[in-house]
Amino acid sequence: MFKGSITALITPMNEDGSLDLPSMGRFIDWQVQQGASAVVPVGTTGESPTLTHEEHAKVVEFTIKSVAG
Repeated sequence: MFKGSITALITPMNEDGSLDLPSMGRFIDWQVQQGASAVVPVGTTGESPTLTHEEHAKVVEFTIKSVAG
């Protein structure tokens, strides 16, 4: 069973609509530092339908690598 805070992450974007992974990394780091038990990328915050399959996979992979480090 999960315990604690589980955060649905926003997906930061650059002005040109591309993924802003550096900002996402800082946001994930902050969530972890604040005690989040888990994070949910491209979940309920609305960005998922607007991303390509490649972008979706990139966000998920980036998140996994970020929290594993």
